[in-house]
Amino acid sequence: MMNMFAQSVPVRNEVLRLSCRGKRLTFEHPVVMGIINATPDSFSDGGQFFELQDALSHAFKMIESGAQIIDIGGETTKPNSDPTPEAEELRRVIPLIEKIRERESSVIISIDTNKSKVAAKALEQGADIINDISSLRFDEGMVDLLLDYPDVPIILMHMQGTPRTMQANPQYDDVVSEIKTFFSERISYCLSKGIAQDRIVLDPGIGFGKNIEHNLEILRRLDEFHTFGVPILLGASRKRFINRIYPSEPQGRIVGSLAITALAYYNKIQIVRVHDVLEHVQLLKTFNAIYDQGRE
Repeated sequence: MMNMFAQSVPVRNEVLRLSCRGKRLTFEHPVVMGIINATPDSFSDGGQFFELQDALSHAFKMIESGAQIIDIGGETTKPNSDPTPEAEELRRVIPLIEKIRERESSVIISIDTNKSKVAAKALEQGADIINDISSLRFDEGMVDLLLDYPDVPIILMHMQGTPRTMQANPQYDDVVSEIKTFFSERISYCLSKGIAQDRIVLDPGIGFGKNIEHNLEILRRLDEFHTFGVPILLGASRKRFINRIYPSEPQGRIVGSLAITALAYYNKIQIVRVHDVLEHVQLLKTFNAIYDQGRE
């Protein structure tokens, strides 16, 4: 029997691109998005990067390690969490974006928020992408903002419920088919509002209103999300369902997280959103070296 990996060497015939305020991403290989949680109660790091200087040091370390995108969020969206007041979210993220942009002009900055006023201020300070877990459902002002910034991409994530309710017994008949139906509706909504399809990135929302069986089913069927012809983002780093596979605290889930990024590579996923940037960059560089040389 042939090795399963030998049968499935990834071939990327169609190379997608994404323009981010003049900065261009070309997805010949998966791009690493590094996560900064500027919150006191993140599930993954417990507030380790809540203070500005700590967050800045971490951001520059991720950039040096090879992150092409830095995703900055000031609101905890773990299960059972409440919304963060707008003023507090602004206080957490805006100085961070400003300081990163002062030193790093070429890195792409993503603002992880579902509030249009937070996104607007972030864009003013140099952010390039809006990453909205609500897929433009929580704040109608986000559409107007995107129309004001026609060169800013939007990441649309699937979530059943809200962060407070999403893990209260999530139910699906067919999780992948239902997520795809949701994406079809959200893309149609964007197009109807004048937001072009080439600005859209889709995130199936691992852990957002899904139990372990749902998450594993999504991972088994990742390739099905390519039917939309837009970049796909996968964010499974350190997530709780890995603890169900092998007992672990968040910072002990790097092996499981790397396994999922390897799966993302083989399924031609365009963006992987991760905490441990260096290790994921090294993993992807190894795959690229193996298979790029094999295609010469």
